[in-house]
Amino acid sequence: MPLSEQEQRLLDEMERHLLRNDADVVSAPRDGRTLSYRNIVYGTILVLLGLGGLIVGVSVPLVVVGVIAFAVMLGGVILAVTPTKGTPRAQAEPGRPVKAPASSTSFMDRMNERWDRRQGGDR
Repeated sequence: MPLSEQEQRLLDEMERHLLRNDADVVSAPRDGRTLSYRNIVYGTILVLLGLGGLIVGVSVPLVVVGVIAFAVMLGGVILAVTPTKGTPRAQAEPGRPVKAPASSTSFMDRMNERWDRRQGGDR
């Protein structure tokens, strides 16, 4: 069932409003702090080692092994979920300039621009 003219206008207005607000949310500053995949992997490994140690500590009646294993697991979780300060991956070598970022706009801004161009071409 096709939409009426009024329903289509209302739907277009809601879509524009959503895209405008969504871009605002996505481009909000995060103070340069992001999760590091390396820390997530290391944290996961520590959690798994701690879990293995905890099982060994329970099967062998040594409370100290279980406590240390639990501390390792806790450290792994903290390492995995703690955001790190964003740093440039490549350090500048002497005599070689550092490349500027390809674009100053966010991914969502570029996608919104592409969407607007596509919608403008259809009408």
